Amino acid sequence: DDAGKPYVLPCVREAETILMNQPNLDHEYSGIAGDPKFVELSLKFAYGEDSKPLLENRIGGVQTLSGTGGLRVFGEMIHKFGHKEIYLPNPSWGNHTPIFKNAGLEVKTYRYYDKENSSLDFDGMVQDIESMPEGSCVLLHACAHNPTGMDPTMEQWKQLSDTIKKHNLLPFFDCAYQGFASGNAPKDAAALRMFVEDGHNLALVQSFSKNFGLYGQRVGALSVVGATPEEAKSVESQMKVCIRPMYSNPPRHGARIVSTILSDERLTQDFIDQCKGMADRINEMRTRLVSELDSVGSERNWDHITRQIGMFAYSGLSKEQVLEMREKHHIYCTLDGRISMAGVTSGNVDYIAGAIHDVTK
Repeated sequence: DDAGKPYVLPCVREAETILMNQPNLDHEYSGIAGDPKFVELSLKFAYGEDSKPLLENRIGGVQTLSGTGGLRVFGEMIHKFGHKEIYLPNPSWGNHTPIFKNAGLEVKTYRYYDKENSSLDFDGMVQDIESMPEGSCVLLHACAHNPTGMDPTMEQWKQLSDTIKKHNLLPFFDCAYQGFASGNAPKDAAALRMFVEDGHNLALVQSFSKNFGLYGQRVGALSVVGATPEEAKSVESQMKVCIRPMYSNPPRHGARIVSTILSDERLTQDFIDQCKGMADRINEMRTRLVSELDSVGSERNWDHITRQIGMFAYSGLSKEQVLEMREKHHIYCTLDGRISMAGVTSGNVDYIAGAIHDVTK
C-alpha cells in the first residue's frame, strides 16, 4: 500500500470470514487436479465465460502451485512427449530459465526488448519467431511483461498470432497479472482470448499471487485448449501424471478464497474495484516518479516508465548505477535495473527520484 505495508484485499478478508464460519469445513486432501470449482472459475476468469472452447469442453485444466508450479508441470510434460527446447523472450522473468532447465528443456530466447530505446523490439521478435522450428513451444507473457512492463499493442498481438499459427508453433501464455496490470481483468486477458478466437491450441498458466494478493497461498492453474474434448481430457490426464510424483496435490485454502470470491457476484465486483485500486496506485507512482525526476533536473527521457505496465519498471539503469544507488542511497533493485513499483510510495518517491538522478546525471 502507500505506506509500504502488505495489502490484504478486503474481499479476501471477507472470503476468509465466510470460510471460517462454515462448520463443516475440513482439511482433507484435494484430488491430484485440485479443487474442480476453483479450476472451473479460473478458466472462466481467463478465457471468458463465453469462450467457445470452454463451452465445447475443449479446455482441460488443473490447480497448481501458483504460476511456478504450473510452469514446471507443463515443462516436464512437454519434455516427456518429445519437446527438447522452449523459447523465452529476452529478457524474461528470472525464474523461467531454471524452471524449464530443471524440467529437462533447453532454453532458447527470442528478441523482445530494445534496451537502447527502452521499447519493444517488435520487428526482432517477429523475425525470431518466424525462424523457430515448426512445432516449437514459445512462451508469451499475457500482460505486464516481467521485467520490462512493455507489452505489444493489440495490433501487434494479432500479427504475432498470425505468425505463430502460420509456423505451427505452440503458444504458452504465462498470466501472472490479470486485473492487476491495467485494472481491467478482461482487458488483461485480451491477447490470450484473441489467440483462442484465432483457433490456436495453446496452454496457459495462471497465478493468483499478485491480483488477489495471495502470495503465500500458492494458488494457480494450468490449462490447455485442445482440438477436441477428448484431446483436452487426455492432456489433463498427463498433467496429473506429472503432478502425482511431484507434489501429489495442491493446497486448499487459497483456492477456496478465490472460489468464494469468483462465485459471488458482489465479491467479484469488490475484487474488480479493489484490484483496480492497486493498479491505479502503481500507475500514479509511475507518473509521480517521472515528474519528480524532471523536478530534480534530470535531462534523461524517462517516458518509458509511464509507457510500461504492471508491477515493475524497467528503468534503464546499468548494473554499475544500480550498485552505486545501493551503496550511496540504500535503494535496492535488481541488477538489470528493474524497480518494483509497489515499493514506491508518496512518502519516498521524491527520495527515489533524487537517488536515480544522482547516479545517472
